[in-house]
Amino acid sequence: MAVLTVRQKLAILSDAAKYDASCASSGSEKRNSLKSKGIGSTEGSGICHAYAPDGRCISLLKILMTNFCIYDCIYCVNRSSSNVARARFSVDEVVRLTMDFYKRNYIEGLFLSSGIIRSSDHTMEEMVAIARKLRMEENFGGYIHLKTIPDASPLLIEQAGLFADRLSINIELPTDLSLGALAPEKDARDIRRSMGHLRSKIEEHRGEAKDRAKPKRFSPAGQSTQMIIGADGSDDDAILGRSENLYGNYQLRRVYYSAFSPIPDSSSRLPVSRPPLMREHRLYQADWLMRFYGFERNEIVSGGEGGMLDLSIDPKLAWALKNRHLFPVDVNRADREMLLRVPGFGTRAVKRILSTRFHKRLTLDDVAKLCQSVEKVRPFVTAHGWSPGRFADRENLRAEFAPRIRPAAEQLSLF
Repeated sequence: MAVLTVRQKLAILSDAAKYDASCASSGSEKRNSLKSKGIGSTEGSGICHAYAPDGRCISLLKILMTNFCIYDCIYCVNRSSSNVARARFSVDEVVRLTMDFYKRNYIEGLFLSSGIIRSSDHTMEEMVAIARKLRMEENFGGYIHLKTIPDASPLLIEQAGLFADRLSINIELPTDLSLGALAPEKDARDIRRSMGHLRSKIEEHRGEAKDRAKPKRFSPAGQSTQMIIGADGSDDDAILGRSENLYGNYQLRRVYYSAFSPIPDSSSRLPVSRPPLMREHRLYQADWLMRFYGFERNEIVSGGEGGMLDLSIDPKLAWALKNRHLFPVDVNRADREMLLRVPGFGTRAVKRILSTRFHKRLTLDDVAKLCQSVEKVRPFVTAHGWSPGRFADRENLRAEFAPRIRPAAEQLSLF
C-alpha cells in the first residue's frame, strides 16, 4: 500500500468525519488565546464551523484519527466491509496538525473521532494521548471535543475528561432494536453504562469544585450524543422520547440529530434516499421547545399526526394553531411560561418584555422592537391599544405562515 502524505490523510479523514454532526462547542469558555494577533483563512480540509448559543461562529479542526474500523455497522460509510480509501493519523501527526492550524488562527479547537482499530481500549488510549500531549506538552488552550468509545475502559474515559472540554458518546439510533439490527457489534447497554459513568464523574468534579480554589476541570462542557435520523423506521415521537430520556437520566448538554445519508454499496435494509433535511431541522426546534420553553413531548408531537412533526410550519406555531383557545396572550400581564409559548417569541424576547413592562405598558410597536418578527406574533397577542381582531380569526392562518418558513439551510435562528 502506498504511503500517504499528511495532506492526503487530512483529505480522507476530514471527509470521513463529515457525517458526525455533534461538533458544536457550546458550553466552553472563550479562550484568551483567541485574542492573539493575525488573521487566517478558515476554509480548507478539516475545518468545520459550529455555532455557540451566543451566536459566535467557531472554527474546529474536525477529523477522524482513522477511518479503519473493525466494526461493520450497516449505516456507516467507514464500516469494515466498505470499499473506501483508508488512512490513519499517528498521535504526533494530529498534535502537529492541530497546533499548526491553531497558531495560524485557522481554528479555535479540535473535534476528534475515530474508527475502532485493534480494540476499543487501544483506540481510546491513542485519542487520550493526543489530548494529553496537546494540553501538557504543547500548552494548547483551545477547545477539545473527544468522541469517546462506549466499551472502552472507564479509566480511559475518565482520563479523557481531564483533557477535553466536552466528551460525547453516540447513541447511534433511536431504539435499541434498531441498533441491534443495523449495528449488531454494538451494545446499547454499554452506551448507556458509559453515559451514566460520565454523568457521575462530571457531577463528582462539579461538587469538588466548591471545595477547591482551583478545581481540576473534568469535561466542563459536559457530554453530548448523536442520533441518526431516517436510517430506521422510528417516527419523530420515538426520537424525541429517546432524547427526553437522555436529557433526564444522563444530563446531556445536547442531542444532535443527523439525517441519514445514503452510502455506496449499502445494504437493502437501508433507505435508498435520505430523509428531508427539514425533518432534521424540525427535530432541533422541538428539542429546543422541550429544553428551554417548557413544552412536554406529547404537546409537540402526538399519535394524531402519526407520530411525525409538521414539516411545513415550526412546532411551536403548530401547537399554537391547535390551541387557539389559549390565545391571544396579553403581553402586559401574561406570565413567563405563557409568553414563551407565543409563536415568534424567543427566550431573549420574553426576558426583554418582562423587564420592559415594569416601566411602561407595552404597545405593539414596543413588542416589534423586542422580537424578531412582529408579523408572526401579532395574531397571538394583545397589547396596549392592540387586539388581533380579524387576524386571530383567519381560517387560513396556517397557510399564511407556512410559506414564510425558510429552508433549514438558510435558517440560523430557531424561533
